[in-house]
Parts: sequence; structure tokens; C-alpha cells
Amino acid sequence: MIRVLLGLVLSLVGMSAGFGVFKLMEIGGLFEGLVGWKYIAVIVSICGLFGFIFFILYNKISYLVKKIISAIEQELEKYSYQDLLFSSIGLIIGLIIAFFISKPFLSIEIPVVGEVVTFLIYLVLAYIGINLPYNRRGEIKEALDSTKTQFFSRDKSKSKKSSNPKILDTSAIIDGRIKDICMTGFVEGPLIIPEFVLKELQHIADSSDSLKRTKGRRGLDIVKIMQEELPIEVKINETAIDDAEEVDMKVIKLARSLGGSVVTTDYNLNKVADVKGIQVLNINELANSIKTLLLPGENLTVQVIKDGKEANQGIAYLDDGTMIVVENGKRHMGDNIETLVTSVIQTPAGRMIFVRPV
Repeated sequence: MIRVLLGLVLSLVGMSAGFGVFKLMEIGGLFEGLVGWKYIAVIVSICGLFGFIFFILYNKISYLVKKIISAIEQELEKYSYQDLLFSSIGLIIGLIIAFFISKPFLSIEIPVVGEVVTFLIYLVLAYIGINLPYNRRGEIKEALDSTKTQFFSRDKSKSKKSSNPKILDTSAIIDGRIKDICMTGFVEGPLIIPEFVLKELQHIADSSDSLKRTKGRRGLDIVKIMQEELPIEVKINETAIDDAEEVDMKVIKLARSLGGSVVTTDYNLNKVADVKGIQVLNINELANSIKTLLLPGENLTVQVIKDGKEANQGIAYLDDGTMIVVENGKRHMGDNIETLVTSVIQTPAGRMIFVRPV
């Protein structure tokens, strides 16, 4: 139904174009002497022909329009929302100035000259309005930051500068550690929970898989606890991101539009956000950075709980989940033993500690 309606709209556009063509042909004297029903028949024929052509070309025209829109969106994604805002304001100012400057030229009696000069004035000032703020965006941002700093310094008791928003993705909410981190006061708000992330949590909570269902319900419980107990502001953002299907891409686009950071435990989302130039607060990286530092030569008491991959190896774990490989530890299975740290290896997934019994 929608396809038919859009086709009819496109047909009306084609009929309007056909009427314009008819007028141009009439000015050229092609229909001189036509009157009455013949005149009307020519108009109807030309308009109907163009309307029919536009209707049958609906698929190609719609594909071309979608392709153009997609190309524009990809190009706009290269720029921050601040750059787009500066250029948009510059464009509006340029067009306003062009309106006042071009008024005298419209009164020129020489045919076409006034319209051409007016068009050139609008074109030049629009170009300047878009590019000048973009090229000088660094100076504009510095000026705005300076003004903002001066404003807040005048009355600190009444005004307080807020930090950039932190957008939580699904993995960070289900993980739950963000709640504990915020309770310590190390993270400033506001925390932003997108509406589409809540919908994904609800979808997971309704899953037929018991493990997924438990994770989804845990995530929803954590959201409620954060709203009620955290000392910082927690907001539900209802912005719809319709041009992206995956939740991860929606999170990145929302972070770009709000000028905020992404909070996640998802390694792949972390990498994509880095490529897009979005700041990422990875809870796993934070946890790794504050783990107790063990150096070769230190003593460590461990409990061997399972076999290692190599012969005679045993495996133990620290309280934070760090894996410990015990050389010749297989014979100490289930025992608490004193060991000596021989080496520590850092991997993308975390740290591994190698020890030997003493």
C-alpha cells in the first residue's frame, strides 16, 4: 500500500514536471494557435506522459535516492556533532546576509542579470558560511570553553560544570560492576541508558534459554538499583537510532550525537568505537589495571584445583579470576601450597601468572 502511495506521489511530481515542460514549449511557440479542447488535450497528454514515466521509474528513482541519502550519511559520520552544528549555524547566517545583500540586485532592469547575481551571492555566502566555522572550529571551541570557564568561575556555588555523559551498553549493565564503581565516587555522571538497550535486555530476559533469561533479568534489576541507589544521575534516553540495526552501532551513534563516552565490557565494541573516534571506558581494562601486582621472585599461596594443558601442570586462580599456572603442580591437586612467582604474562584477555612450588 505504501509503495503504491509513494508511486502516486512520484507521479504527481512527474505531472508537475510535465506541466513545466509544456510551459517552456508554449513560450517557445510550439503550440501557437491551439485553443479549446486541443489545448487542454496537449496539457493532459504531456502531464500524463511524465507522470507515467515517473511512476514506472519508481524503483530506480527510489534506489537512487536511498543511495544518495546513504552517501550523505556516511560523509556526515566523519564529522562530530559540534562541527555540524557550527557549519549549520554558519550556513544560516550566510543565507541571511545573502538575502539582504541581494535585494538591490533584484531591481536591476537588465534581464536575467539580477537573478544570476543573486544566485551567485547566495552560493558564495552559503559556501563561506559552511566552511569558515569548520576551518576555524578549533578557535571557536577554545573561545566557547574559555567563556564557559569564566561563567562557572564567577559563581561556583550556583553553577557546576557537568562531565561528559557515559552511555552504557548491554554488556556493561549485565556485568554489574559499573554500579559498584559508581558507588565509590570514581565515576561522574550522568549515566545514559538508551531505550534500545533496555529493549534488548527485555528481549534477553524473555529468551527460552535459561542462561540468557537469567542475564537479562539481572541486567533489568541492576538498572532499577542504579536508578534508586546511585549518588549520580541516571537517565533513560529515548532517542531512536533507525539507521542502524545492531545495538552496538546504535550505542556508538548515540555517543557521537551526545558527545559522550561508551561504557562496555565488549572487546569488539571497544575496537569499533576506537576506530570511530569515540572514547571507551572498558570495565575489564579498569579491573586489569587495579589488580594486585605480582613480580617474579615473590611468594604466593595458591590452591591447585585442576590439571593444566602441559604434563604435570596444575591450575589455580586468584580471587579476581586471574589464572595461575603451577609447574609440577598436578601432584598437589586440591592442596594449598606455597609457590614462587617465576613470570607474569599480560594477554589481551588478561594476565597469566606462572609459579613453581617451593
